[in-house]
Amino acid sequence: MSLENAVANDGISEGGLHKAPFNFPGRLGTGRFLWLVVLFALLGPGLGFFVFAAGRIAGTKAESDLRDRALAARPLAADTLKGDVEKQRLIPRVLARDGAVQEMLRSPGTGGEAALDEKLRAIARDAASSVIYVINSEGTTVAASNAGEPTSFVGRDYRFRHYFVEAMASGMATQYALGTVSKRPGLFLSSRIDGPEGPLGVVVVKVELDRVESSWRESGFVVFTSDERGVVLSTSVPQWRFGTLSPLSKKEAKIARDRLQLPGAAFEPVPLSHRGGNLVTASTADKAAGFVTVSQDLGKVVPGWRLSLLIPADAEISAAMMTARATALLALVLVAFAVSVIVRRRRAIRQRQDALAHMNAELEHRVNLRTAELRRSNEALAAQIAERENAEARVRRLCEELSQANRLSILGQIAAGVAHEINQPVNAIRTYAENASRLLQGDRPRETAGNLKSIIAITGRIGAITETLRSFSRRATGSVGPISAEEAIDGALSLLSGRIRECGVTIERQRTDPSPTVMASFVRLEQILVNLLQNSLDALKGLPEPRIEIALAQNKETVTISVRDNGAGLAPEIRKSLFMPFTTSKEKGLGLGLLISEEIARELGGSLRLDASHERGTSFTIELRRAE
Repeated sequence: MSLENAVANDGISEGGLHKAPFNFPGRLGTGRFLWLVVLFALLGPGLGFFVFAAGRIAGTKAESDLRDRALAARPLAADTLKGDVEKQRLIPRVLARDGAVQEMLRSPGTGGEAALDEKLRAIARDAASSVIYVINSEGTTVAASNAGEPTSFVGRDYRFRHYFVEAMASGMATQYALGTVSKRPGLFLSSRIDGPEGPLGVVVVKVELDRVESSWRESGFVVFTSDERGVVLSTSVPQWRFGTLSPLSKKEAKIARDRLQLPGAAFEPVPLSHRGGNLVTASTADKAAGFVTVSQDLGKVVPGWRLSLLIPADAEISAAMMTARATALLALVLVAFAVSVIVRRRRAIRQRQDALAHMNAELEHRVNLRTAELRRSNEALAAQIAERENAEARVRRLCEELSQANRLSILGQIAAGVAHEINQPVNAIRTYAENASRLLQGDRPRETAGNLKSIIAITGRIGAITETLRSFSRRATGSVGPISAEEAIDGALSLLSGRIRECGVTIERQRTDPSPTVMASFVRLEQILVNLLQNSLDALKGLPEPRIEIALAQNKETVTISVRDNGAGLAPEIRKSLFMPFTTSKEKGLGLGLLISEEIARELGGSLRLDASHERGTSFTIELRRAE
């Protein structure tokens, strides 16, 4: 059966009216053929616009999908950079408080530079830092992890570097620049080293972001960062580095050259142009292509930086548009063929409408799924933020509990001595009470009253001892106010009096009259003194003629309390890292007492330091603000 006959036999009759079958142009009459030509001439532009619009809609949808993919990949690219920078930022902060670094800057030329160079080299190796170096207050490098190498920074003048000037002024600084020695770009993170007499210098770590940029390249995306002037810094496309996203004025170019240490930089524009919406055209490896771009500010991690991520778009958008246009064209052909064959079939129209409704429902279902995924992602991010805040709160509580645990540990050590202190007056009370009983029987009221007065005085002494213990064990409130330095020393000696007698240690005090008043918390200052006295008693154990000197000194603004013993002293390797966690010379010590004491002194607005070594013994000095 021919196609024409099949179509003719498939004619439909509705309401008694028979629908005429479709006839091919070769068999149409002249009038009907001309009518079809006119119909196609009228509908042709509309059909062409429909095919074009279908491709455009599909391209827009593909662009939106690519943007969603870019938004999902952007946090990973940003976190790769943030994680590397945050890890490296801790190094200068910690080294700025290192006793060996501060001591070398206070006393240059004493032979500690080589040991510090080796220490910096080990830290740089473990942390994968490019180079770590220490600059004195005059801007000269005195120690570096690359000391002894051809590219050593030791002896070089860095006063002109922004990271030195800004750190000396504000405490910390960040600068991305070209290395003057290595000629390699990197991010310089610096932290000021403070001493009692003022700023001592700056610790700097240089981070070359090669690992981050390699990770970006492996992702298959184009990722780069730019500063507030639009200069490209770290990037997965090396030839874009130090290019600009928009032309710079002469003033901006001069500022950028000075900031990036690029005296001859031309700041050529990056081969990147916007095509509308989120689409850009960019050239990578001498090949221009289209990308979908998203960006975000990096916030406090690297102030002023903005991260941009470009995901290749031409292939997917073109494929989506071609598929949509082919599908639309095929649909038009099928519709035209169906109209030409079964134009009068309402059933086919209803089926087509049902299919369209099903497609709309499926599209709506997919949109709802994508919306639900985004909602879950937002909820997970909120949960992570809450978890991080809870972790920070737990860290603060842990610090407070560690200080309280240190006080209770000290209290346990001195409990036996205090028990002995209380036992003696209790025995005396018993003796006085027995004497008073016998005197009453002998009708001697005057002597009995004297014994009772002695008992009252002794109970007062016991009350003072127990009150000292109770106040020392109580959790410190952190409130700071004017207190007597002599009274704090008396309280600490009272707590340790039993152990001092047991060890046979002589206490030498240089009292001042009147006692200087300092801004502190009585219990927390007493805790520092007990820690220092306990360490001295441990150091003097078993030595002949043990002695501890306690001296007070004051000037217009500060008061110092020195505790010095005549023990064997501290080994040089212990002195260098004395205030680092878990550093101890005791067999059963944890190495936390001095760290906690230093933290308490800092919270009180003062400091705790180890004095320069003497021929014999160890000396610590607490410096606090003097009260008006």
